[in-house]
Amino acid sequence: MSGALVARTLTDPASALTLDAAGWNALIAAARAEQLIGSVAVRLGGLVLPPAAERVMADARASAEAGRIAALWEAEAARRVLASLDVPVVLLKGTAFVAAGLDAGRGRSIGDLDILVPRDGLDRVERALLAGGWEWVKPDPYDDAYYRRWMHELPPLVHAARDKMIDVHHTILPPTARPTPDAAALIADAVPLDNGLSVLSREDMVVHAAAHLLADGDLQGGLRNLWDIDRLVREFSEGDGTFVARLGSQAAHHGLSAAVERAIRLAKRIYATPVAGFDPRPSDALFARRLLARDGWGRLRHKETEFGFYVRSHWMRMPPAMLARHLWTKWRRT
Repeated sequence: MSGALVARTLTDPASALTLDAAGWNALIAAARAEQLIGSVAVRLGGLVLPPAAERVMADARASAEAGRIAALWEAEAARRVLASLDVPVVLLKGTAFVAAGLDAGRGRSIGDLDILVPRDGLDRVERALLAGGWEWVKPDPYDDAYYRRWMHELPPLVHAARDKMIDVHHTILPPTARPTPDAAALIADAVPLDNGLSVLSREDMVVHAAAHLLADGDLQGGLRNLWDIDRLVREFSEGDGTFVARLGSQAAHHGLSAAVERAIRLAKRIYATPVAGFDPRPSDALFARRLLARDGWGRLRHKETEFGFYVRSHWMRMPPAMLARHLWTKWRRT
């Protein structure tokens, strides 16, 4: 499986030196499909690669650096628009990693700008962004109402001139989901940056990454999200023997112990994350099967597993009656 090849290369970059042409093609295709090509390229930096492979990796490193600069500029643009509101703004995901200078941000593919703000500040943030040049991506009344009533974020906005999307969160999981994280604590415990923005605390970064991976989706892009968790846990626990214990306490506070524990077990299984304990469970194999399901062309394999996790993601987000109504409504509109 090429997903496993990507994971092996990230964990042990020197192993790529044994690849033949077909192996390099498989690695590049799968890494691109998983949005991990920049991370792979950074990990392979300094090794003597075949010329064709080195050209691909050099381009990937340059693209990742351009993405880092663009992400930081989007964060700054949002900060300028929201600065007068006296509302705390917490960066999330990839933008947070690069803004905080974390190892998880090295080579990382960054798409949307994700921010977390207090729920009672949503209206003011929304008005400021609309006045600042962002506009709605989902003008459909049903989708707009669904986001506002049931989701953990506003409907997505895109900047009219830069074509860059921003997702404004008021918590990290839908209110209908089984766990109910303490959004106020996430914001209160956030760590200020020099520019007036903040990032989540170290423990909450891992909790959020685990929630995003396992409690809020179908594991699409999960290999990249799991790499985030490996990088974060390695960096935060280095020289800090109490980090994992504090992480466990914080996960319990947010009702996300199961997600965090499985995330670390999977990180150990796939990326050899050096954490004591967290013994594997039989069900982890099914999650690993989903995460590693890429063939030599970068295509997803195991369609039945993919569909099963798609159903699981909706089941976790909504009670059965609500899920049935939502799927029926969406089906009628297609």
